[in-house]
Amino acid sequence: MSVQPAPIMNLGSWSAADHDAKFMIVAGGRGELAAARRGMTGRVGVVMTMGALHAGHTALIREARAAADHLIVTIFVNPLQFGPSEDFGRYPRTLEADLELCRIEGVDAVFVPSREEIYRDGEPRVRVAPGPLGTILEGASRPGHFDGVLTVVLKLLNLTRADAAYFGEKDYQQLTLIRAMTRDLDVPVEIVGVPTVREPDGLALSSRNRYLSSAERDHAITLSQALRAGATAAAAGLGADRSLSVARSAIVGTPGVVLDYLELTDPGLGPAPERGPARLLVAARIGKTRLIDNVAVDLGS
Repeated sequence: MSVQPAPIMNLGSWSAADHDAKFMIVAGGRGELAAARRGMTGRVGVVMTMGALHAGHTALIREARAAADHLIVTIFVNPLQFGPSEDFGRYPRTLEADLELCRIEGVDAVFVPSREEIYRDGEPRVRVAPGPLGTILEGASRPGHFDGVLTVVLKLLNLTRADAAYFGEKDYQQLTLIRAMTRDLDVPVEIVGVPTVREPDGLALSSRNRYLSSAERDHAITLSQALRAGATAAAAGLGADRSLSVARSAIVGTPGVVLDYLELTDPGLGPAPERGPARLLVAARIGKTRLIDNVAVDLGS
């Protein structure tokens, strides 16, 4: 779907009829978002972000834009998904650049709520619990993280009333849990996974990559190299245990890289199968920056 960049319009006296003027709407409040949403007909897509947009987000936006009649992007750094010692305070915030990227990509409306707008009564009294799947991998390393993720995603799905929501496969466990939540709670939305976007050398794009020094950036490439090595071993028929061992040996001993976890699972994050599709997932700390990555693996027929 070909789109033309639109001028940005902050909502004030705006009405739904202004959609004909091809403005990109920037909404800060629920009422403004609802007014913008009422002017959208046909299939509506949403891309949820925490800002600091990069080429990975652009891929999500383009995937959604190609399939939707209208597209909403949300920008909200969600405090509920950060632990006490994590980087909420220093998480990059680049709103003006983010809005410009959205404008260029033909986004119809950007929802940029404050913390008070999303959590009107302070800490929410009810949260979405991820269940056992939220206690492994990222959930084991970041207790409570997925409670915060699922809670804000459900709120934003309700506020945007989107027909489809687009999430990157880089956050594979998050994508899996969001799919499970919408299925289990009968949320009428299609969840679409979009392949991970990588730098030419293989490093998965992340807003946190900007924290890395030049030397740390060189060390970080080890993660994607290890995943590729494990996937290659699997494709060669070496089996789950051997493929995991090959991937681990590519990371262990790398200067500046502290491994958090490296796991091989089935596509639903259950135990790794003996044969067939699987997922290889890694998390590690490079300096003060924690990065995650994953790849699909085929253990053979």
